[in-house]
Amino acid sequence: MILADKIIRLRKQFGWSQEELAEKMSISRQSVSKWESTNSIPDLNRIIMLAEIFDVSTDFLLKDNIEVVDSLSESIEPSVMQISLEQALKYVENKMEVSGLVTKGVMLCVCSVIPLFFFLAMAETNRLNLTSDIAGAMGVVGILIMISIGISFFIKTNQYKIDIEPIENEAFELAYGVHSVFKEKLQKFRATYNIRLSLGIFMFIISFVPLMFVSMFFDGSDVVLMMLIVLMLMIATGIYIVAPVSAKYDAYNNILKDSCIDTEKSRRAKRAEKLAVFYWPLLAAIYLGWSLWTMDWGVTWILWPVGAMLFVALLGLMELLDKEKP
Repeated sequence: MILADKIIRLRKQFGWSQEELAEKMSISRQSVSKWESTNSIPDLNRIIMLAEIFDVSTDFLLKDNIEVVDSLSESIEPSVMQISLEQALKYVENKMEVSGLVTKGVMLCVCSVIPLFFFLAMAETNRLNLTSDIAGAMGVVGILIMISIGISFFIKTNQYKIDIEPIENEAFELAYGVHSVFKEKLQKFRATYNIRLSLGIFMFIISFVPLMFVSMFFDGSDVVLMMLIVLMLMIATGIYIVAPVSAKYDAYNNILKDSCIDTEKSRRAKRAEKLAVFYWPLLAAIYLGWSLWTMDWGVTWILWPVGAMLFVALLGLMELLDKEKP
């Protein structure tokens, strides 16, 4: 067992977090994290200090052929459950199942207004022989049906809670080799995650373009209603692109927990993801509410470029506040 794995194993068997071990050694948490991820090696003075803290010999720490189980005092009992590779993979699988259900539910809720817009557009153009009242009633029925189906997907996620909650809410340690496997998986997956996250955010941002274009150059409310349908579909597509990769990325990080080192780029991506998940749907809701209330589509489109600039400003503010944290 290599030094990094021994530090992880010993620290967790003593029930300490990286912060607690770092505090005992008067160093930063990042230093401990780098040791455990093999990004750096403690110097001789730190090795001696680790040996004293863990009550083991320096030979034990430095010689890879000596295992933790052979050197730990019998009086030290594991204070946390151990997660095997099979359990970790099952956790990721369950997270993806939950993500799939939640994604379907959210997409249905987002798209639930599409029947209303469609029937109102048909009534506006005197197609399908619908009056405005009938079109509105049919649209409301469509909304209720789609939201009901969406809620059913949310309810189905409860069946996975028993398998997911222990890893997310309780302390645990990884069996030997699991950390290395998931660290490699995360590194390989990070590029896909960043690409799909960027693509999803791009879909959220440009979703207003068709509606803005129509609002500026066309007067018919039926065309505007059809572009609202396009807007909802583009937002739903963005959710479909972002949600699965976000779930897998979070699952990998939950397995690695404080042993995982995020690069500055990945931290920025996670901040952008968390903000985008609620920001753009909220902006769309404000836009639709304002536009439908005033029916002044030629003016309300200005909300989108302003919203895009505000989004960038919020990301910058979040990064600034993060840097100011001690």
